[in-house]
Amino acid sequence: MDIVLKSPEVRVLGALIEKENTTPEYYPLTLNSLVAACNQKSNRWPVMELQDHDVQSALSNLRAYGFAAEISGSSRVPKYAQRFTEKLNMGRRETAILCVLMLRGQQTLGEIKGRTERTYEFADLDEVETVIRKLINRPEGALAQEFAPAPGMKEPRYGQTLGGFLDQAVAAPLPASAAASQDRLGALEAEVARLREEVADLRRRLEEVL
Repeated sequence: MDIVLKSPEVRVLGALIEKENTTPEYYPLTLNSLVAACNQKSNRWPVMELQDHDVQSALSNLRAYGFAAEISGSSRVPKYAQRFTEKLNMGRRETAILCVLMLRGQQTLGEIKGRTERTYEFADLDEVETVIRKLINRPEGALAQEFAPAPGMKEPRYGQTLGGFLDQAVAAPLPASAAASQDRLGALEAEVARLREEVADLRRRLEEVL
């Protein structure tokens, strides 16, 4: 892919792809929901603190690339959806892996398999590696790259290339216990964001009635 995305653009795009697959009933996302999704403290590496204007700027660029769109519907609040996977004709397996790499940084095959279960359940590590190779060797341009094992580690790590290629791995793996705790916290954060959005929507409807 010739386009190199900035870090906020990668995060916004990854968050849109994630929520489309994990919480489709609340998708497309309002700006508030998207900011919350980008700034989750769990299931994200690195953790970011993007402001509304950061996300709006990222959305503007993504829309210019054809990777995102503003959806007009019955709600008076603008909502946003990703068009990246459609534009690049990506399947569910490729989408699941790339989304995890965009949101959680570089990972081993085992980490990828475990963290894509909510969007696609891979049969084994061989299937994960097969799909990773497809992302690396895409004729239109690589969307992933492989890194040599870090010092003290046995397994290679893989990362996305939407933000450009890197010379070496930069992400350190979390201990399994910490990763599990982050997964649980992420689910709670997503639920809180959803409830906040529902309350805001109810308030808007009440104001319209009154």
